Amino acid sequence: MSRLLLVRHGETELKSSERYWGRTDTKLSALGLRQAERLRDRLAAERIDAIYSSNLKRARMTAEIIASGHQLDVTTCAELREVDFGEIEGLNMEEVSQLFPELAVRMKKVDRGPDFRYPGGESLDELGNRLSSFLGRLKKHNEEETVLVVAHYGVIRTLICQLMGMELRHVYHIRLKLASLSIMETGPTGAILHRLNDTSHLDSI
Repeated sequence: MSRLLLVRHGETELKSSERYWGRTDTKLSALGLRQAERLRDRLAAERIDAIYSSNLKRARMTAEIIASGHQLDVTTCAELREVDFGEIEGLNMEEVSQLFPELAVRMKKVDRGPDFRYPGGESLDELGNRLSSFLGRLKKHNEEETVLVVAHYGVIRTLICQLMGMELRHVYHIRLKLASLSIMETGPTGAILHRLNDTSHLDSI
């Protein structure tokens, strides 16, 4: 496997910082575009050999802006789409609390377990199974390569747990801000997390 740069997409027109957007294909906002440009500048000196992105616009746009500094194509992957939030798609936590009070209580806990499912949507186990095919792609890269992956909150947290051999229930102990950068070194004996949720490139925005 290889060195991994894991990037969460920037802010969206529908306010991903405030609402649960999964399958909805929203674009980056003006702020999100600036965040992606900061990521591009942050990673300009990095040698990047391949770029993968979710095929949703918010991730793809972020990836394409970063790729413009490296003259690389972006490979979009449907398996990197955000978890399906089902009936709470587009809601904020206050609205979830009003419409699904029992669900809201469980969502605020960090011991939900991998079988936790959003009503009408996906479970964490299902997301993990979906991402297993993407892990197969990563294994094709050798240890000298650096791979950039641009995706979503739930996806990146799940990938980190899978690569480190951690139970998926631990995803709820990981927080990632929009346009954040996390870095991992992967190899045949396992993975090491070098950096998590770094947003220092956004300090002046």
